[in-house]
Amino acid sequence: MATKYIFVSGGVVSGLGKGISAASLAALMEAHGYTVTMLKIDPYVNVDPGTMSPFQHGEVFVTDDGAETDLDLGHYERFTSSTMGKKNNFTTGRVYLSVLEKERRGDYLGKTVQVIPHITDEIKRRIRAVGGETDFVIVEIGGTVGDIESQPFLEAIRQFRSETDRNNVLIIHLTLVPYIKGSDELKTKPTQHSVKELLKIGIQPDILLCRTDRPLPEDLRNKISLFCNVETRAVIPAEDAETIYQVPMKLAAEGLDEIVLEKLNLPPGKRDLTRWREVVDAIGSPKGEVSIGIVGKYVDLADSYKSLNESLEHGGLANEVKVNLVYIDAETLEGSGYPEVLFEVDGILVPGGFGKRGIEGMIRAIEFARGHQIPFFGICLGLQAAVIEFARNVCGLGGAHSTEFDSQPAYKVIYKMRELVGVDQMGGTMRLGKYPCRLTPSSLAWNAYGADEVWERHRHRYEVNPEYVPLFEERGLVISGKSPDRIFVEVIELEDHPWFLACQFHPEFKSRPYEPHPIFKSFINAAKVYRDKRILLQEAEIVPDEVTEKTAPEAVSS
Repeated sequence: MATKYIFVSGGVVSGLGKGISAASLAALMEAHGYTVTMLKIDPYVNVDPGTMSPFQHGEVFVTDDGAETDLDLGHYERFTSSTMGKKNNFTTGRVYLSVLEKERRGDYLGKTVQVIPHITDEIKRRIRAVGGETDFVIVEIGGTVGDIESQPFLEAIRQFRSETDRNNVLIIHLTLVPYIKGSDELKTKPTQHSVKELLKIGIQPDILLCRTDRPLPEDLRNKISLFCNVETRAVIPAEDAETIYQVPMKLAAEGLDEIVLEKLNLPPGKRDLTRWREVVDAIGSPKGEVSIGIVGKYVDLADSYKSLNESLEHGGLANEVKVNLVYIDAETLEGSGYPEVLFEVDGILVPGGFGKRGIEGMIRAIEFARGHQIPFFGICLGLQAAVIEFARNVCGLGGAHSTEFDSQPAYKVIYKMRELVGVDQMGGTMRLGKYPCRLTPSSLAWNAYGADEVWERHRHRYEVNPEYVPLFEERGLVISGKSPDRIFVEVIELEDHPWFLACQFHPEFKSRPYEPHPIFKSFINAAKVYRDKRILLQEAEIVPDEVTEKTAPEAVSS
């Protein structure tokens, strides 16, 4: 069959959930037996989000082939069986860079380079390049209809539709139907105006997804249908859900998948939503709970750790517990003493990050976890901070640090990768993408994975200095994962700790709700065991301030 293209745009306001809606539609198409890939178009001028602050853009999602992409690609992978890559995300900056490079090479043979046709042609070329042999390409258009940044993309989509068989292209517009408390009613006017903006560009939406916080009455669906020139059954309510993993089933209940297939002249398969029902049922019926303290630099914006948050929930699903996330600003730990919150969590996680701010607080949190036998999980910078803490407090290397934070520390236990020394450019100059890691038999990591070699995604410039590895191992640090060439330290553990593991890679990028990542499963299991023993100690009236290395509960690996 010819590849079908579905474009998902958004109107009225940002943050309506285009990414979740597009990913949920992809999940529904897979449930019918079709193959799906996805594309996110971002209208900002940055070439990619790799150099953008997490506070501006949320997390940077890294793909197998080393692309630094929008966080929505994480949703695409978690909701489908597809694996994203460099071609699945592009920006205004990437498009203009490509066109300007062609102009410099003389590819345009002296022509005046313009937005139409050259920019729009490049956009259409990139959209078609994603398709291949896939049944569906679902394209999410970033931004909001009416924004000046989005105009070249919407024009390209208008052209794309006119150049393609109408049976192979579908336009879905996500809009807001707000509730006005004063008049106690839902209002359709924002949706009407948003659709008019699309019509001005020459795009008639086929389906409207109407975001509401309550049921959308039939009379309002009829009204939207009349004013927006969309048949009533194609005005689909998209009501708030308790969890994002409910959205595919909620949209299926509204008939979205059926009308999409009908409009594209495709037969519906035997829809199978079994795994989504199982995920939602597990979320709604936990048999316990654990609290995980996330000690990070970007905790003021949860989207900065989007994949991490989801992966912890996946680990909870595998262990039948609800995972409560406790965000702890690393800078608040840089004073004397330990805050009460560290005594109240069942596991401590230090995630990735860049820059010196908060690093000493992370190191103190790791010292606390090591000394009090609390399950600890470090990721990327978390591994590097764990090595610094171990060097200082176990090996006696006062002044040990990373050259990222101190150009001339007393002991360079973490330093810049040799091939990057002298490279000042920031964008795209890291160890990026999927690399292999060899695991030590019988280690925590090996037990979790059940494999001798694994492939994981990386995003870092700094590495453990191998000169100090013999000393670390002598003092009880276990190097349980290395690159096959033995150059990179990939995973570390502690001999005398029930569950202490840190990895240089980012396992959160490969976890799915129905396939939780092995390390997150093991970590949450350790936190569950620790919590059970901590509660027993509390019932025995041992207060947090009395918890020591001798009295703190011990956890076990899975």
